[in-house]
Amino acid sequence: MLSILIPTYNYNVYPLAKELENQANNCNITYEIICFDDGSSSDKNIENEKINLLKYSSFKVLPQNIGRSKIRNLLASNAQYDWMLFLDADTEINNLDFLNRYLKNITKDDQIIYGGIVYQKNRPKPDKVLRWVYGNHREALTLSQREKKPYISFLTLNFLIHKSVLKKIKFNEDIPNLRHEDTLFSITAKANQIKIKHINNPVVHLGLDTNQIFLKKSLESVYALKILIRDNYLTFNDTQLSKTANTLKTYKLDTLFILSFSLFKPMLKKNILSSSPSLFIFDLYRLGYYLNLT
Repeated sequence: MLSILIPTYNYNVYPLAKELENQANNCNITYEIICFDDGSSSDKNIENEKINLLKYSSFKVLPQNIGRSKIRNLLASNAQYDWMLFLDADTEINNLDFLNRYLKNITKDDQIIYGGIVYQKNRPKPDKVLRWVYGNHREALTLSQREKKPYISFLTLNFLIHKSVLKKIKFNEDIPNLRHEDTLFSITAKANQIKIKHINNPVVHLGLDTNQIFLKKSLESVYALKILIRDNYLTFNDTQLSKTANTLKTYKLDTLFILSFSLFKPMLKKNILSSSPSLFIFDLYRLGYYLNLT
């Protein structure tokens, strides 16, 4: 028995729900598909309403935006089955054995199972290349790469979890709605000795932001990281960015770095927003931004 839970915002999730229905029926399992729109009031919800016509499926729009953590907890509280599969709305299933592969990997000892993510093979238009480059190099990791760092390489866009586990380590609803909820979730799982099992069952990430928007979101994520560390939700050692920043502070090199960042910031940003962005320069930019915040 499986509850498939999809949070969405201003996105047509009907094709994903329809594919999941087809696969669930082929698996001959008891299931449900629940989709909540986080108060977007989008025209796309006209198409999403068709989900309510699918058997064992439902879609509804929340009256107001409640954020990434809270909507996942709300979906879980509405799920009736013990195993819950969370998928982001802007993902695509390109494997006819996707659901069956998750089901075959469940054992009595499993608590969280993460399938992974891939990106389109063809290089996108120049104005969306930053997200694609970052995703391919930092998120679309092989199974062996993920297994080496099972908690750091976990993302919340494609994972299976037992309801009893999520009751124990719910998504934190007190943190800023600015990303890093997946980082905090995996670190909390590690602290509670909850195993994350990695398997080769990726979805395709479709939602490629423009370079400008992705940079903006990335800086929001850096700001969220600062808040989470300040408020003791995370430590400096939980991300490479904060760990590097702390090392610079320890050796009293942070002031020099900030001065250099202020001088070269326009040049760094020009590269980041170009058609051939460097992830090394992207990391330097985020590091400079982080140190400025602190």
